[in-house]
Amino acid sequence: MGETPILEMKGIVKVYPDGTRALKGVDLTVYQGEILGLLGENGAGKTTLMKILFGMLHPTAGKIYVRGKETRFKSPADALANGIGMVHQHFTLVEVFDALHNIILGMEGHGMFSKIDVDKAREKLQRLMEDLNFKVPLDVPVEELPVGVQQRIEILKMLFRDVDVLILDEPTAVLTPIEVEELFAVLKKLKEEGKTIIFISHKLNEVMELTDRVTVIRKGEVIGTVNTSEATPQLLARMMVGRDVVLRIQKPPKEPGEPILEVKDLWVKGDRGEDAVRGLTFQVRAGEIFGIAGVEGNGQTELIEAITGLRKPEKGSVFLNGRDITGKPPKELYDAGMAHIPEDRTHMGLILDMTVTENAILGLQWRKEFQRWKGAIDWGKAKKHTVKLIEQFEISAPGVDAPVKSLSGGNQQKLIVAREVSKEPVLVIASQPTRGVDVASTEYIRNYLIKLRNEGKAVLLVSADLDEVIQLSDRMGIIYEGEFMGVVKPEDVTTEEIGMMMGGIRYEELKK
Repeated sequence: MGETPILEMKGIVKVYPDGTRALKGVDLTVYQGEILGLLGENGAGKTTLMKILFGMLHPTAGKIYVRGKETRFKSPADALANGIGMVHQHFTLVEVFDALHNIILGMEGHGMFSKIDVDKAREKLQRLMEDLNFKVPLDVPVEELPVGVQQRIEILKMLFRDVDVLILDEPTAVLTPIEVEELFAVLKKLKEEGKTIIFISHKLNEVMELTDRVTVIRKGEVIGTVNTSEATPQLLARMMVGRDVVLRIQKPPKEPGEPILEVKDLWVKGDRGEDAVRGLTFQVRAGEIFGIAGVEGNGQTELIEAITGLRKPEKGSVFLNGRDITGKPPKELYDAGMAHIPEDRTHMGLILDMTVTENAILGLQWRKEFQRWKGAIDWGKAKKHTVKLIEQFEISAPGVDAPVKSLSGGNQQKLIVAREVSKEPVLVIASQPTRGVDVASTEYIRNYLIKLRNEGKAVLLVSADLDEVIQLSDRMGIIYEGEFMGVVKPEDVTTEEIGMMMGGIRYEELKK
């Protein structure tokens, strides 16, 4: 690691047109040949800061220095010209193009690929892939490749442009454990070759394993920078949320009861008419958390929508407490004892312009306890109910009449959990329950799911966070292209075996 900074950002402020202060005077120093972890919860300002560094956003105030020289980036092209490249969390590939043409796209000059350019590009890419042991099929359309390979293409696209600084935004979110190991090996090799890497994450274990230093951002401000060798997960968590956080979940042994949810040979079509769920059969029992693990996009969303009445199954059956509920509307499922924590809180879980109270009784408003006469809502009772939820779930809100969009992401998520479990369900379906929330809210929600399980509720958990599924589940199904590669107890398999199943290898094949 060099002693001279390759990058310096000083006093970076970003105020959006609606008045939101995303960054409040951030200073960041990055040295040549280091892997710097940029750690913070979703919404802390990490991505905003890096989009400014990559020329995608312009700062309201502050200065950027590259190799000691003050620089202004009008666009990503300016950043690339200064040797700075960024791989975004959501890929920017043209799906019908093959890998090769995705990588050279934008470098061809006049929108036409000449034969010489393509041949030279192929040679350079072959050398890059050999050097890094980072292979991708160059002639296959991107839409036919797994997301892990698509991410490799995004990284190669930046390295092909000879960047010195590579920014990676949440790069492991779509990878299996084996792919994460392979990515880390490549990043360490790039570091050895003198490249500088900024690794954006909110996963403490990954930051601890990979980085040289860690800068922690909270609510648009830098809390501090520490050498990774001198840090602990507890210290980093405390910096992220401002208090001590219990990072492990206590899950006492419990014998499950009778099946509450039964799914039998369920087939569900995706939005493009493909078979997204292919003949799944499983049970979730009383007093059990059944987790579903897998890379996103393997049928999890369609499965949950079919179970919760939001998508019509093609064939197969869903039973709740022995009653056939296949294809029934959500209200009927609520009345039968199902609660649903949806994967997208802002589009499915909440109505952002409505008040905390109005959101707290969504799905409950027709119950007698909230009715006055002729269907009118008794708002006095509704507000009392909301106050009770706020106190019980430690929700920080300006008041029961405040718009729910004024709450932080973590408090919005806790409100959804509070509302759904207040319906006194027998089955709780929790889809990505801690996505995009702070460490403290994550801790609370995970422990509450354990509490529901201990009280005899059945919990179906779907999460892209493999650690979450392993920690919380009594049994777990590993899903790949709409099928279970195995249904196992977390303690009976290794992370490597789970990763192989997430990549499409069946459990029976692993045990041969």
